[in-house]
Amino acid sequence: METSKTPATSGTGQTGTSPVQDERVWKAGRLEPMPIRSLPDAPPSVHILGPTVFLVALGVGMGESYMWPRLVLLFGPEIRWLFLIGVTLQAVVMLEMARYAMATGESIFFGAARVFKPLMWFFFAVAILVYIWPGHLSAGAAAFEKITGIPWVVTACVGLVLVGIVFSLAKVIYNLLENVLSILIGVLVIGTAIIAAMVGSWSDLSSTITGMFAFGYIPDEALSPTWFPVIVGSIAFAGPSGMQQMWYTLHLRDSGAGMGAHIPKIRGLRHAGEEEAMPSRGFMFDTDNPEEMRKWKGWRRWVTFDAFLLFWGITMLVTVSFTVLAQAASRQNSNVKELILAGDREASLNAMSDSFASAGSSVLGAVFLGFIALIGLNATLGLFDSFSRGQADMSYHFVPGAKKFGISKLYAAFLWGVIIFGIVILLWGPADGPGAILDTLAFLSTFAMGAYCVTLLLVNNRMLPKPIRPKLYTNLIIGFGAVFYLGMLFYSLFKYGVVLD
Repeated sequence: METSKTPATSGTGQTGTSPVQDERVWKAGRLEPMPIRSLPDAPPSVHILGPTVFLVALGVGMGESYMWPRLVLLFGPEIRWLFLIGVTLQAVVMLEMARYAMATGESIFFGAARVFKPLMWFFFAVAILVYIWPGHLSAGAAAFEKITGIPWVVTACVGLVLVGIVFSLAKVIYNLLENVLSILIGVLVIGTAIIAAMVGSWSDLSSTITGMFAFGYIPDEALSPTWFPVIVGSIAFAGPSGMQQMWYTLHLRDSGAGMGAHIPKIRGLRHAGEEEAMPSRGFMFDTDNPEEMRKWKGWRRWVTFDAFLLFWGITMLVTVSFTVLAQAASRQNSNVKELILAGDREASLNAMSDSFASAGSSVLGAVFLGFIALIGLNATLGLFDSFSRGQADMSYHFVPGAKKFGISKLYAAFLWGVIIFGIVILLWGPADGPGAILDTLAFLSTFAMGAYCVTLLLVNNRMLPKPIRPKLYTNLIIGFGAVFYLGMLFYSLFKYGVVLD
């Protein structure tokens, strides 16, 4: 730790909550040093969903329910070894994102700015380029159209507006989201598991599990300009894709995890006048103090439980259920593979709906499509909140004059901006239907994920005190993630000359 009358020399001293002339600080990069504050006590390690509900909600999304079942229908359950690698990488990334956020109360974007400001602005631009595509909601709306006959574009546009209204009226955005998403996740996980048990067989379950360990299996049909980019995007969608892990650091902060307890919460537009002043930087705890390090280890146990038992476990359970459904669908619809190869992007949804219906009633087919629509809404709630939260955070701290608006108003501006742009894309955009929009979003997400692995290595190894930096094996896993995501992306580009067919 360091002390300073303005910036810093080495030493020890007491922590506090009010700035003083000789206040101790931690210097990280060229930005404002972080004052030393006390780390709150960690909650029990075993707990119900907290901020991880956002990653679970986004992880239990179109990748697990739509993109991977489609690949299973095409290439068999052995293709799921790529899913296992993807979701396990995501769990480790989650732990490393949490390391910086809980230690400082800052987002990973702020950490990137401490390394090199243009790095942060790179993610600001990537977020806009990637998340103008309302892929999750449009795919959910396509399922809703099959139930009601209402055109998917109409449903998707109405859904976007409803998302904006809900967030604008909320008093504290985080509290609303955690409550809503927890309910939706419970319905989805339990519902799909029950139906999968009804329509699947023990052999389906066995091949689903063994398929996860068929390392190296890549059928010839997968190595084509049409399907290899889709596989790359599906790997990115094995769990939360794109920048969702980066936004998770903001959800941790808003939940009061670690040093996030010292940072005010974001409010909805209707209650923007009640927001507290946002500090211009985060805080650091005293890593030379054994008691503080004891509390830090408690927080690491807490987030490790989240990463592997809640996030990894729930995501895996849902994808197992949907893979069983896909195999049952393949038996009942022998031509589904040919339809998908012929370009029918929604054939897998129809086949799995039929599989649901085989459990006893045609009503169950509609229930499945309702699940897909619910997943689309679920993911959109999380994505649009996260996008707005991240862009507002970067703007508030680094755009001159932005602080006068307050972070809640900036949040609302980005929220309605992406909603309006999403409607424009749905009505007049270049993508051909909801399936194409989702494939585009998935592939673009892969680039962001490779880039954030590199950023994680820089931030956690350069901006944190040595006692709380990641271990060598953790750095090796994150480094592998960077090579894995970016390697597959550029292989597709240079081998096939395409990123999407």
